[in-house]
Amino acid sequence: MEKKKETILVSACLAGVKCNYKGQDAFHPKIVGELQSAEIVCVCPEILGGEPIPRPACNLVGGDGHDVIKGKAKVIGIDGKDHTETFIRGAQKTLAIALKHNVTKAYLKKRSPSCGKGKIYDAKGEHLVNGNGILAALLMEHGIEVIPL
Repeated sequence: MEKKKETILVSACLAGVKCNYKGQDAFHPKIVGELQSAEIVCVCPEILGGEPIPRPACNLVGGDGHDVIKGKAKVIGIDGKDHTETFIRGAQKTLAIALKHNVTKAYLKKRSPSCGKGKIYDAKGEHLVNGNGILAALLMEHGIEVIPL
């Protein structure tokens, strides 16, 4: 009997989907290698949450993704608007997809306010600071390994 392939969650932009805030992709060749040995589920949490393409660049203000989930920080766009609700909704929808497909590993876009792990941009979007994006934080809180690309 053939072993079932592992299912991996991937930021859609890393797979070549033109869905980032500028309407561009961030294709990463590592994803092509993963296609050989795993089932891939591509998602863009910001789109799932209701953000358009293109959309204003956003940054986390007052903390990182863990703080946003706890209601202690916000997602603010360069347009000055609060995008917290759509970012949280998208992360929650993505988590539900990951759990449905028994995902144990996720390749996410580094430095993103949604997907970044370890380093994200500061509130002004000028410097990298320690922290995790909202989706990365939520997945890690549910035991899913996050690998930034």
